[in-house]
Amino acid sequence: MKVKTNQSLLKYNTFGINVNANFFAIINSPNDLLTVIQDSRYSSMPILILGGGSNILFTQDFDGIVLLNSIKGISVVDENENEIILEVGAGENWHEFVLYCVKKNYGGLENLSLIPGNVGASPMQNIGAYGVEVKDSVNTVKFIDLKSGLSDELTTEHCEFAYRSSIFKTKFKNQKFITHVRFKLNKRPVFNTSYGAIEEELMKRNLIPSVENISSAVINIRRSKLPDPKLIGNAGSFFKNPVISFEKAEKLKTEFPEVPLYPSGDSGMKVAAGWLIEKAGWKGKRFNNFGVHAKQALVLVNYGGSKGSEINILADKIRESIREKFDVELEKEVNIF
Repeated sequence: MKVKTNQSLLKYNTFGINVNANFFAIINSPNDLLTVIQDSRYSSMPILILGGGSNILFTQDFDGIVLLNSIKGISVVDENENEIILEVGAGENWHEFVLYCVKKNYGGLENLSLIPGNVGASPMQNIGAYGVEVKDSVNTVKFIDLKSGLSDELTTEHCEFAYRSSIFKTKFKNQKFITHVRFKLNKRPVFNTSYGAIEEELMKRNLIPSVENISSAVINIRRSKLPDPKLIGNAGSFFKNPVISFEKAEKLKTEFPEVPLYPSGDSGMKVAAGWLIEKAGWKGKRFNNFGVHAKQALVLVNYGGSKGSEINILADKIRESIREKFDVELEKEVNIF
């Protein structure tokens, strides 16, 4: 394993922002990680853990060491006639892992097809789509403490999962290096087609619900709405769907009867952030080489050559306009560096 200096991060982030890291190491195994963090040259530096780079916006060079998580492998830990537990390296590509499960007819992750990024980020972000969150399938998260070098693990109950969040994004941010994630999947799948878009897609193609068909439907839906990061720089949904009080939801519904609102447990109602942004007039707006995607207002894009700071300023302007128009606070889902 080699530590590189002054490494460009252009190809390591899906926004396509050209910044450099003072130091950069590709971590292919837990031993690689220990080699770096036990080296006095790097132990006192700021550390950034990078996976697929699909949920990050760089606004400047990184003055420290970037650790690219590239730990691979998929193995069976336990299995019975109803369920299987797989241990997956955190550096595995998420969508490729989902397709692996689809091919084996293991249910639970098919609704999360085509989400960019790597396996290690899935519990950190508690990724979700079309009525499913990854916390429902995570069994255990294994990690190494960056200060002590000790290995540990947390079961699902202790990961403090929340909407697009977990303990690894809050208390443990850049303190714990996720090495492997264990998933408990169904060999006798129960399908979730509660989101109308999936049902419509299945009906349109005259398909019955199955792991494979739901995955295929989700892939088609996402491709029709979201830009391919290989063609246009982006990090998917830039903002979270805000959760507001029942009182505020009622007021919003009175002013804007068409506003999409969804139950969010006892905490209130979830508002579709994309609708808010579109209603505020931002959808499709372009400023030089960056802007808001024409088909999905939740997605900010880099058409090529823009700076992360420019995109971040645009995000702040969008948040301000949503606050003024709807009295709703948007929270960035993308990590800003």
